[in-house]
Amino acid sequence: MISFLDIHKINKPYEEAFQNKLKQVMDSGWYILGEEVKLFEKNFADYCKAKYCIGVGNGLDAIILSFLAYIENGHLKRGDEIIVPANTYIASILGILQAGLVPVLVEPDIETYNIDAKLIEEKISPKTKGILVVHLYGQLANMDDIIGIAYKHDLLIVEDCAQAHGLNFKGSHTRTFSFYPGKNLGALGDGGAVITNDEKLSKTIYKLRNYGSEKKYYNEYIGFNSRLDEIQAAFLNCKLPNLYSDNEKRRLVAKGYLSEIKNDKVVLPKVENFDDHVFHLFVIRCEDRDKLQTYLLDNGIQTLIHYPVPPHKQKALESWNNWSFPITEKIHKEVLSLPMSPVMTNDEINKVIQILNSY
Repeated sequence: MISFLDIHKINKPYEEAFQNKLKQVMDSGWYILGEEVKLFEKNFADYCKAKYCIGVGNGLDAIILSFLAYIENGHLKRGDEIIVPANTYIASILGILQAGLVPVLVEPDIETYNIDAKLIEEKISPKTKGILVVHLYGQLANMDDIIGIAYKHDLLIVEDCAQAHGLNFKGSHTRTFSFYPGKNLGALGDGGAVITNDEKLSKTIYKLRNYGSEKKYYNEYIGFNSRLDEIQAAFLNCKLPNLYSDNEKRRLVAKGYLSEIKNDKVVLPKVENFDDHVFHLFVIRCEDRDKLQTYLLDNGIQTLIHYPVPPHKQKALESWNNWSFPITEKIHKEVLSLPMSPVMTNDEINKVIQILNSY
C-alpha cells in the first residue's frame, strides 16, 4: 500500500535529534515559553524574512489572535467584514468568526483553487476591512492583483499559510501558520505561529497568547492560553533546516505527476511557476471522484479528499446552507489528493502514475 502520507517515515531521520532535544528540555526544567520557543521564533522569522514570529497553540489560534490583535490595536472592530475564499478549509472561516468578524465568501479560480481576484471587488462593501488570503494546497495566490485591490480599498491583508511553509511570499503582511504533523513543516503535535513585521501587532499577539499578559499576574487584555509548546518548538528547530530540500523533493514528485499522468478523465492542477508552489497537496479532479478513489485503493494507493464538504454546506454554518457557490461546490465534489511527500520513492511515484493512467 502506498500511503497518502507516511509521517513516521518523514520523522524517522530525526529520531536521535528528537531524543536529544527531549532530554535537553526535560533537564532544563523550563517547559513553557522557554529557550526553544525563543529560538524557533527567531529561526522561523529569519526563514520567512520577517522581523517577528509569535509561536501559538495551533493554526486556528494564529488566525484568531491576528484578527483580535488588529481589533485591540484599533485597525478593526467587531462586525467588520473580511473577504475569504469560499472553498477554503473551514478553519480559515472559523478564525474570522471567532474574532467577532464577518466572513464574506468569494469563489475560487477553477484552475488554481485559490481565490479568484477578479471577483473580490464586487463583494467589497463599506463594512469590508480586510482580506484573508489562503494559499490553498501550497500554491501562492494571485498576490499582485490582491495587493492592488487591498491598496485601492484600504484593506488589511492576512495570509493563511497553513499549507504554504517555504513559499516565497509577496509583500509584507501578517501571516499565520499551522505546524500540524502533516504539514510541510510539521511538529509531533499541534502548534502554530504568526509572522509579521508590525512591532505593535507582534507585542499585542505576544500578550494575547498568554492570558493577555506581558508581566506575570498583570493582564492588559482579555487573552487566551495559546502558546507553542516548548517541546514542539524543539522538534521544529530540528526540522526547519530541511524545509527547503523537502519542498524541492515535493516539487520533483509533482513534476513527475504533471508530465506523466495522461488520462482524459483526470484534470491536473494548473501550475504556472514551480517556485510559487510547495505542493503541500497534489490535487486532481475527476467527475466520478468516488469511483476513482475506490479504484486507486483497490490497487494499493491511498488518497484523501480535501475537502468533501464546502464550508457553507456544513451543519455548523447552517444559516449559510442555502447559499450557492457553484464553482466551490463543483470542486468539493470532484477533488482528490494523490500521495505527496518528500519521502516518496520513484517506484511509488511511477506506480501512482501507471495505475491512474489505466483508469
